[in-house]
Amino acid sequence: MRRRRTAEEVARLLREADRDLAKGLTVSDICRKQGIAETTYYRWRQQYAPEQVDSDRRCRELELEVDRLKRLVAELLLDKQMLQDIAKKKW
Repeated sequence: MRRRRTAEEVARLLREADRDLAKGLTVSDICRKQGIAETTYYRWRQQYAPEQVDSDRRCRELELEVDRLKRLVAELLLDKQMLQDIAKKKW
């Protein structure tokens, strides 16, 4: 049975995995190369690099907020155009 890895070892392996992912390797290839299970990789990713998971979640939230704000701006522009059209008419 393999001994437990320290936090520094896990962080180093995750940095290596990030470099390999950037090169185009898959997670299963990386896990095979490092001699760990995929579940271990994902568990480590959650424990030792939560900022990446949080940044992905934050990015999705920001995209939803941008879409909502775009709809609001479109509605306001329509309201403005309606008011301008009404103001141009002579009563």
